[in-house]
Amino acid sequence: MLAHWQSRAVLLALLALACVSTCTATCPAAAQGKNEVKNEGSDTPTYRSTVSEVRVTFFATDENNRSLETVTTSDFAVVDNDLVIRNFRSFAHSDETSLDVVALVDLSESVAPRLRVAMSNVLQLIAREQSIPDDNISVVSFAGISSAIVCASDCRTSDSARRLLALGMKSGGATPLYDALIFAADFISHHPRARGPGDVRGDIRSEVRPVVILFSDGDDTISIHSAGEALEAMQAAGALIYSVDLGTTENQSSDQTPNQNKGSIFLQQLSEATGGRYFFFSPRFSKSDGAATVLNAVLDDLRASYVVTYDVPSHQVGFHSLRLFPTHKLNLTFHSRNGYNYEPGGY
Repeated sequence: MLAHWQSRAVLLALLALACVSTCTATCPAAAQGKNEVKNEGSDTPTYRSTVSEVRVTFFATDENNRSLETVTTSDFAVVDNDLVIRNFRSFAHSDETSLDVVALVDLSESVAPRLRVAMSNVLQLIAREQSIPDDNISVVSFAGISSAIVCASDCRTSDSARRLLALGMKSGGATPLYDALIFAADFISHHPRARGPGDVRGDIRSEVRPVVILFSDGDDTISIHSAGEALEAMQAAGALIYSVDLGTTENQSSDQTPNQNKGSIFLQQLSEATGGRYFFFSPRFSKSDGAATVLNAVLDDLRASYVVTYDVPSHQVGFHSLRLFPTHKLNLTFHSRNGYNYEPGGY
């Protein structure tokens, strides 16, 4: 009887020792509020992180609007909901190596005088950069009350070229711009993308940057959705918008400030909020170098992009505004999305 009791005591002691060893491995993290361990009906513990990290992809331009190849953490500070962030978890070049380009073309009556030039630029854009896989080039048009996919994955074929040329000969109807942006965001989120260059064998999945090149005057006359809903959809899709303002006057030179009408202001805000760029239509842009101007900017920005991460400074649920500011080289401009939505349990 005594031997049996002693055996039980030894077993209990070993069990207690095992529990203490387990707590030593997990309790410090739990005490810091970083991890919790749950066993949800399984023999294997489930670790759930409660630490939130913000990931921001950005690029910087100088006073001449040229992308900077080299940026350091001393060049900028992040302002997150009015809180200045200087302590970063990580900082590195972006791992995005390829583009997924959607040309979103306004065919409404208000852009009719410039539509043929816009479609010519779309055709040049499609044909020019062969490093972009066919699967990663699409054209979406909008006018009247609807949006339509003109081509996807086959935009470089002769049949698609004929359809695009035909679109350049006709225009009309109202402008459902906000609805078209939501349509394009949904298209971006669901259509398959090809891997980037250098990933032929598929050993490593290259990251792909979705980019919308929007040809429009920025005016909306008939959409069901609001401008805010359109912007939210694009931000959720992770797309950068490079807008080409077709509403600016013909006699403007390329170094003048664009007209500050409602449509132009919206296009500028749209590009700024998503981390893209704004271009206004001018005699120089309407020539054959128009598409090259935009696409060169997109490619330069891709190569010059960085990613910075940091802990969420405030656990306030909802939208957090986000801006990057120069710290000592005040001529620099930093381009990134303008905010994110925080939800408990991680971002």
